[in-house]
Parts: sequence; structure tokens; C-alpha cells
Amino acid sequence: MNKLHYIRFTVFILLFSLTTLNGQEKRMETAQKLIDNYAYRDAIKVYEKLAKKGYRSPALFEKLGDAYYFKNEPDNALRWYRELFYLKKEVQPIYYYRMAMALKSLGKYEKANEMLDEYSKRNGGDLRAELYEKNKNYVDVIKSNSGRYKIKITDASSTVSDYGPAFYGDMIVFSSNRDSIGLSNKKDKWTNRSFNTLYMAQVGVKGMLNRVEKFPTGIDAKFHVSTPAFTKDKTVIYFTSNNYNTGEMQKDDKNRVLLKIYRAVVDGKRLKDVEELPFCSNSYNVAHPALSPDEKTLYFASDMSGTYGESDIYKVSVNEDGTFGTPENLGPGINTEGKETFPFVTGDKLYFASNGHPGLGGLDIFVSKEDSNGMFSKVINVGEPVNGRWDDFALIIDEKTKMGYFSSNRKSGRGYDDIYSLIEMGELNFECVQRLSGVVTDEKTGEIAANAKVILFDQNHIMLKETTTDEAGLYSFNVKCGKSYSVRSEAESYVPKETSILIKEGSGETDLPITQVKL
Repeated sequence: MNKLHYIRFTVFILLFSLTTLNGQEKRMETAQKLIDNYAYRDAIKVYEKLAKKGYRSPALFEKLGDAYYFKNEPDNALRWYRELFYLKKEVQPIYYYRMAMALKSLGKYEKANEMLDEYSKRNGGDLRAELYEKNKNYVDVIKSNSGRYKIKITDASSTVSDYGPAFYGDMIVFSSNRDSIGLSNKKDKWTNRSFNTLYMAQVGVKGMLNRVEKFPTGIDAKFHVSTPAFTKDKTVIYFTSNNYNTGEMQKDDKNRVLLKIYRAVVDGKRLKDVEELPFCSNSYNVAHPALSPDEKTLYFASDMSGTYGESDIYKVSVNEDGTFGTPENLGPGINTEGKETFPFVTGDKLYFASNGHPGLGGLDIFVSKEDSNGMFSKVINVGEPVNGRWDDFALIIDEKTKMGYFSSNRKSGRGYDDIYSLIEMGELNFECVQRLSGVVTDEKTGEIAANAKVILFDQNHIMLKETTTDEAGLYSFNVKCGKSYSVRSEAESYVPKETSILIKEGSGETDLPITQVKL
């Protein structure tokens, strides 16, 4: 090859490479626009075509993993996140967290915790990292809260998506896109299924739901209508829907159709006087309303300015004249950099779904009890069987009957989302308690001291409890978090030994081994 031919060949290769690169970048831009509009299915097709052609980059694997992650397909998300890590380039901290969440959804908690350890090292100021560091034994804590509910899938569940139940007298109203089962030609172009609308069902024996029929709204079927909340007299409804002011779709600056909460009068045939709540906007989502028992406060989820993460729980006062106060974020005791959503308030308890607090995978349901200052801060995972490895959300419960409902997309269900009934069999202890335990042994030989007397004192050295070690030399006490204690061991033929300890905040276990010297 002469010099001129070599130069021409080199220029051709460079131009071809630039053209290919530009084409890849354009496809990446196209897919990103689809992601911005929550069209994950279509975005995946574009990304996977690039991957099949051999294109490899952190951005591609991040986006592919994210598309499956937000589409709730953890096994596929995990596949592409692994490809991201295999590149052996610097990985953004959030991908350690998303990898952990995908692993949890597959029941791989040890591997998930390894990812969370790395995430915590790289992003220590993150609320999710702080919660993990304080609750590394979260699986054991969740197990201790488990077994308090009996659950059963209801006959209101179909082969598609049914979720977001609300009490409506002796009935339940919920969201469903079950029109997809029929011949409806009005479908969401992103999901290829019918738009969500409201259905109602009669509450039967043991909370079973029957006689399902459409709830009359009069709202055009080309809009989603979901997650209702009603006043006790059943005359006023709050609900979530697309941003459709004046009957026309309204979009934000990224060409996205967002969610808003609307209020309307229920007259039995259709919803009248439908109005958008004044704190909604074309620039952010406001969704999933829930009324306080006195109906003076409305709780909701939003990603408005000031939100900590993907979405936070807010509250706003409902005035006697029907106007509203200024929305207030419930703060970092409840909200994280993850997603907090689907609030429900009963008595002095707030239930909500979160993927930011330590859980079993996907969205878990949590509960917080209002303190003397009117604040919600201590958060407890309600445990299995309500929570599992997939998304569990939108819990409602009647405090008097202890019966309620929740939604889940667990694989044992009938459709994409199903409605389950629940009966609460035991109260949750909101006081933070830890198990303080240890083994009493000989300081020199390590020999176990069985039947040794062990006494627990408070910080003022007032005796609280007394026990004896078992055959394995083990003792244990239930103690309060954040408190100081002294533990005294008195074994026969040994010098008594007393040790002080401060119990950390957060449920779990504290290990305090005691060694004694022979007389």
C-alpha cells in the first residue's frame, strides 16, 4: 500500500468510526427521551440493539440496568449492572445501592449487604447509608416483627393490575386497568394496557371482596384515575390522575405528562366539580392522597422542590372553608433519597411504602407512630407476610376491626399488582428494644460458667432484672435503646464482675461477653 492509499484508508476508517459513534450517541439520546417519559419497554429495545452490536460503555449499561430496575425486573437489571461493574471503571455510588436492591428482590441478602457496605463507604452522608449502618441486622429485626398478620389474595384481583384500595363505607374502591382484558381500544401507548380507572367491591366475610363493578367517575377513559381517598360521609373524593387541565394533556419542560391530585363531589353517577388542588404543578408530581381521621390534614407523595429523593411524603392542612395550607415535608425521619409513597393515616399511625428504609426488597410497607410533638420519626418495617422480596404498598387498615388491605406485585399473585386482605393478629411494639446478651466464661481457660447469676442495673444502679446463664453460659435481657446499663455476673468460686454498657439506638442485638477471675 503506497503512502497516498494509506492516508485515504486511514481517513475512511476515521470517518466511518465517527459516523458509527454519532449514530450510537443519537440512539442513546433517543432512548433517554423514552426513559424521561417512563417508556422503559421501548427504551430497552433501543439500548439492547446497541449492546448486541458490541457497543459497551458505562452509560449504556447504567441506562439498561435502570430501565429494567424501574420496570421492576430485578433479574434483568442485575445482568446489566454486572456488565457495568465488569468494565472495571469508576462506578457511581447509586449503582451499588440499586445492585443491592436487585439482589434483595432475588433473595440474595448477603450479596446485597456487601453492595450496601460499599455504598455506605462511598456515600456516607446519604440517609439510606446511615439507616443501613445503624441497622445492619435489619433482616433479623424484620423477622422479629413478622408473623403478626394473616393475609389472603382477594377475588377483586384480576390478571392485570389492581391496587390502591380505599375505604368507602362498607365497600372498597380501588384502581384497575382490567379493561385490558376486554376489547377496549383506549390504551396507554407505553404499557399497551388500558388506562387505570376506579372499581368498587363489596366487603364480605373475613374481608373478602366480591361483586366488583366500575365506580362512576365520568372521566374520559384516555386518562389514568387511581388511588382514591374519601371523606367519611362519602360525598367528597380525592384522587390521582394525569395532568389534564381543561380536558387537554399538560406537559412539563421534558415533554412528560405528570400526576396531580384532584378533588370532586361524589353524586352516585359521576364526579362533579372536579378541581385540581392548588399546590399541584405542571413541573412535578403530586399523587396518592390520604386523609387524616379528622379530615383536617391531607397526606400525599410528591417530588416537588425540597424533596429528599425520588418522592417524599408530605402533609397539608385542609381548612374548614375547603382551602389548603402550605404543604410540609415530613422530614428525614420518614423520607430518604429513595422513594416514599402511598401514605395512609389511622389513629396516631402513619403507614407508607418505601425502598429507602431497610427492607426485604422493592417497596416495603412501614409504620410510624406520632410522638407527643405531633411528629413522625421512628419507622418500623411491618414484617412478613405483608412484606416480601417484591413491591408491597398501599396498605389501609381499620383500627377497630384490625382488618385491612394492601397491594403487591409478588410472583405468587394473579396479575401485575394484586389486592390482598389482611387481619392484624398482634400489636407492634413501637418502643425501641434490643436484646442484650453474652456468654460468661473463665478469663484464663475460657471455660463456660453455667448457672451463674447475672443481674441487670440501670444507670442509677437500681436493679432491674436477674437471670442465670444456661448450659452454654449464655444470658440475655431485653433493654431499651439509647440507655446505659450495668451487668453484674456472680459465678460460684469466681470474683463478681460488673461491666457498664451504652445501648445504641436502633432495634437489634448487643453482645456483651463477660470473663471472670477465680477466687
